Amino acid sequence: MNDQARHLVVMARQPSLGTGKRRLAADIGPVAAQRFYRNATAALLRRLSSDPRWHTWLAVTPDAAARGDRLPWTFQGRVTAQGRGDLGARMGRLLRDLPVGPVVIVGSDIPDIARHHIWSAFRSLGNHDWVFGPARDGGYWLIGAKRRPRLTPGFAGVRWSSATTLSDCLENLAGQRIAFLESLADIDRGQDLAAWAAARKSTAFRRV
Repeated sequence: MNDQARHLVVMARQPSLGTGKRRLAADIGPVAAQRFYRNATAALLRRLSSDPRWHTWLAVTPDAAARGDRLPWTFQGRVTAQGRGDLGARMGRLLRDLPVGPVVIVGSDIPDIARHHIWSAFRSLGNHDWVFGPARDGGYWLIGAKRRPRLTPGFAGVRWSSATTLSDCLENLAGQRIAFLESLADIDRGQDLAAWAAARKSTAFRRV
């Protein structure tokens, strides 16, 4: 691992009724879905931004939410707007524009992300070009890029929010060195939330 600064980006949407987590809202109601997302994001930011091994960025949408007085969370790190375009365009912009050093990007609807996952991702980038944390639905909950000696974005033609999202990205990155972390579940539907809550109650669950 080199001495360059490491950058962790948490991508989040300003929580408001009727926008974001629509599949979850359809199952548990918009108020409950908004409350879950707001609380889960706040807990994730507290857990990850306190680690001195990386700089934590919060990339928010819509762009107006990037103003400090618009944020619904208490956050002491750096805030930036996601900008326009699909998910690939927004992540590609972050990967290109952030200061020098490896970048790891995570979503804010995966409540099991822990500090050891992030550190494993950065360590993997010591001898890999990219790192992915596969999600159980065919997507991924983490993507990271070494960005040295050059960055080759792998988002062209990716079918987002589908069972082929990860495989599409991997096809675009053929020939590059890729590492994988463990699979985690994101919370898209009511059944995902119920399974996650049941797992927390039935195990000695501790995130570090």
